[in-house]
Amino acid sequence: MISFGEAQRRRRPNLTPMIDVVFLLLVFFMLASRFGADRALPLSVAGQGGDYSGPPRLVEIRPEAITLNGIVVAPEDLATALAPLMEAPDDLIVLRARDGADLQSLVGAMDALTAAGHSRLVLVE
Repeated sequence: MISFGEAQRRRRPNLTPMIDVVFLLLVFFMLASRFGADRALPLSVAGQGGDYSGPPRLVEIRPEAITLNGIVVAPEDLATALAPLMEAPDDLIVLRARDGADLQSLVGAMDALTAAGHSRLVLVE
């Protein structure tokens, strides 16, 4: 009869490599993700903006351009074009995003107006 030696006990699987891989994935996703404070936009909704006085100041964000009272204005010239219509820096400015306008254009216009010192922006639908 042929003898193959003693029957060996069945080995338990080693989980150390799997734990190492899970740990490396955890470290990778922690380093690859962004942690930071979300930025809040100071914005009033129509009806809560207060009294409106002075000439109309309607800024429409369209997919192809930004208009001020129906006249196309370059985004970098928006604050300059608004200056003659403003009595004070805290006058109300109405923003309206038209169909197809992206959020980045709206935020860019708001950033430009806020950087120019305008504090009362109202978003209407």
